[in-house]
Amino acid sequence: MSDAFNTLQPWLLLGGGAVLLSLVSLWLITRLYLTRLQRRILDARGGTLEPVGSLPWLPLQVRQVIQDYDQTINRLRSMFHTVEECQSRVLTERNKINAILQSLPGVLLNVADDLTVTTVNRQAEELFALSAEQMKGRNLFDLITPNEHDRAIMRDAFLYKQPIRNQEITLNFDGRRRWFSLNLGFFSEHESDMGAIITLLDISEYRELQDTVANREKLVAMGQLAAGVAHELNTPLGNILGYSQLIEAQPANAQKVAEYARVVSDETKRCSRIVQDLLNYARKEQCSGETCDIGQLLNEVIETFINCRMRRYGIEVAVLLPREPLIVEGDCGQLDIVFTNLLQNAIHALEGVEQPEITVRALPGDPRYIRIAVEDNGPGVPEEYRSRVFDPFFTTKEVGSGTGLGLSISQAMLGKRGASIRYDGDYAGGARFVVSLPTVNMKRAGHE
Repeated sequence: MSDAFNTLQPWLLLGGGAVLLSLVSLWLITRLYLTRLQRRILDARGGTLEPVGSLPWLPLQVRQVIQDYDQTINRLRSMFHTVEECQSRVLTERNKINAILQSLPGVLLNVADDLTVTTVNRQAEELFALSAEQMKGRNLFDLITPNEHDRAIMRDAFLYKQPIRNQEITLNFDGRRRWFSLNLGFFSEHESDMGAIITLLDISEYRELQDTVANREKLVAMGQLAAGVAHELNTPLGNILGYSQLIEAQPANAQKVAEYARVVSDETKRCSRIVQDLLNYARKEQCSGETCDIGQLLNEVIETFINCRMRRYGIEVAVLLPREPLIVEGDCGQLDIVFTNLLQNAIHALEGVEQPEITVRALPGDPRYIRIAVEDNGPGVPEEYRSRVFDPFFTTKEVGSGTGLGLSISQAMLGKRGASIRYDGDYAGGARFVVSLPTVNMKRAGHE
């Protein structure tokens, strides 16, 4: 037995050395792969994603860790590749959008929730003569300085979250007024989100072209002017004829003759004034700096109608005006024509109406304007005709009873002095026309 052990001992020692050598080799290889794994983890932190790779005869736990790491790295590489493709597409689309924005014919302003400018295009830089960096962070209303009317429109749009579509506004640049078409849209409908996109398209050349066309059209309007002179002179000439007949009927009553003669003289002067005012309407009228007490004018016009026509037709007239003067801009001549047309139309509308009534009253409202309403209890204007009542030569009267120029001429005259006239479609008692006239600050005008 002892001899057999001694014989096998060298072989046993030799086999144990091989096993030990194998174990040492395996330990070294495992250590190498763990070191490589650690290096790959550090590389991954730096942005380099590379797998480790493993051998089948590595320890199971080590091989499993390396395989899990490699699978994670491969998935991340695939994800990052997808992200890079998406990023590339986003950059391409962003460049396209930026090219579109920069090539827009108008100004573009991106406004944040606090109404500060965040993004502009090249046209904005050219218009405001500022670089994009100089405009970024500035308040919108420091950059755009519209008049009070246009500022109110923009302020209300932000206040009530209402978009604006093709609103015409005026801005001054280098001492020159320019016209722009304003569009404003919000990023979201949430009340607290005020982020918006604003575009401004310069339409100054279009407006100037309109003015040029309008001046040329005045040549055509001369024919209308001739008809308008005949239309407007018809009323005072009728008054002159009526009072002349009254003078003939009462030649012995010196007091009445003198009173009627004064009216004839006033109506004759009115004819001359009408011709002059209509000529002023046909050309660019210069600012005269005159003012008119609209209350006094209305009382004079109504008194003439009462004495000449309203009594004859049995029309009751109510004048509801304040006692204090109602001072408006401009001379009284054109306003005489406007209110004469309105009263004359009201008289025509009351034909065949039982208990006909006309009311002239001052309406409350914006203190910057005096609003005068002329009302009658007639049938009113049919709804299908309301959009055309201010068109030249449009009339609902019988042939020979009207030219259809009274309201159109009145509207044009009022428009030239910053006033307006409209038909009140909400009035249910008959017809109501409302004239809005700019008031005069008496202290600033030097009258107080």
